[in-house]
Amino acid sequence: MKLIFYSFLLSVLMISCAEKSEKLVSNPDDYNKYLTSQERVTTSPYYELWNSKITTDSIELPGFAAVAGQYNLFFQSTGDIEYLKKAEKALVKAVEIANIDKEKYYRSLSRNYISQHRFKEALTYADSAAIGGENLAVNQHLLFDVHMELGNYTKADSLQKLFADPYDFDYMIRAAKWNDYIGELDQTIMFMEKAREKAEASKNRELLLWVYSNLGDYYGHAGRIRDSYEHYLKTLEIDNSNAYAKKGIAWIVYSHERNGKEALRILDSILTGHQSPDIYLLKAEIAEYIGEDNLYDNSMKHYQDLTEKPGYGDMYNAYNIEMYTQERTTSEKAVDLAKKEVSNRATPETYHLLASAHLHNGNKAEALKIIRMHVEDKTFEPMAQLAMAHIYKANDLQGKTIEYKKELEEAEYELGPVTYKQVEAL
Repeated sequence: MKLIFYSFLLSVLMISCAEKSEKLVSNPDDYNKYLTSQERVTTSPYYELWNSKITTDSIELPGFAAVAGQYNLFFQSTGDIEYLKKAEKALVKAVEIANIDKEKYYRSLSRNYISQHRFKEALTYADSAAIGGENLAVNQHLLFDVHMELGNYTKADSLQKLFADPYDFDYMIRAAKWNDYIGELDQTIMFMEKAREKAEASKNRELLLWVYSNLGDYYGHAGRIRDSYEHYLKTLEIDNSNAYAKKGIAWIVYSHERNGKEALRILDSILTGHQSPDIYLLKAEIAEYIGEDNLYDNSMKHYQDLTEKPGYGDMYNAYNIEMYTQERTTSEKAVDLAKKEVSNRATPETYHLLASAHLHNGNKAEALKIIRMHVEDKTFEPMAQLAMAHIYKANDLQGKTIEYKKELEEAEYELGPVTYKQVEAL
């Protein structure tokens, strides 16, 4: 009898170990070499050369353009919002003094405003670039990007059809974005893999970084975790300080492998040289998952201290709305901020934040009205679907609640362990 019991126990242990081994895709030996130091790039000989040519009353157009490009690189390296603001200042000056090739500077300023989530201003300069501009395709691509951010999907679709070219890299990545919006993830990945082929053939460093890191995201959405992991590693092979790829690996380690301590170690390596609010938010979430209350409080304080800098403007509105919604003392503030965000860009994602804010203020009928008009069947994002499930449940619509709960059961990895508890509680 004991022999049978021990054999059974051994079988259970072997199955458990096999399942755990199958779940693991990461290996610290793969990425430890990238965690030793986070290089903080804040200057370069190229920057010093051109910056030295700029004086208070300077009209050195190439200098402003070159310096703005360097500030963008410094922002990517450090996460410091001040560099993005300095790039904006240089580009505003370039637009002011340019007599020829003005559309180029309009486009650069528009992209800067997209990064700052100042989408209406981005559209103004994208339109200016398109009026009389010679680079029709480039201008149309930019207009597509801005209209997608603003939620002007009909306009974005018409623009996409204007510049459709199955052999063009810029078209491929926008076709991927469009298919992601309409919920066609397989098509999204197909276009991105074609874009990867183009980038690899060109050996263009910036294109490779963009494609590999974004494919890392899309593969994760599709549940192809190993492919996601390998593409983040490919990103780090090119740029060993790439914070985005390190954060992607940290998410895999946390959400897929449930190893909060190791995920925190990866995030801490990023923070040695890159101070981005979203890193602290993820630290707070992982701290909550592993029950580290002090770490959670400290991480949230770092997040709030950073985002209180005026330079961030509306960049973290969505995160702040979610944060305000959770606290009774700030739930009304969440509604006000959500209304502002909808005014900035009326997308299904901003409307679901407004609906959630109303729900937490006891306005369940208003929340239901908003999601029926502006969210349902208009987005496939898990967080929006979770908001809809909560709102349907609050309005005693059990059939719709169960429908969305079933869909969300496929999104455990994307939501993460902390948020997924809400799905289980529906």
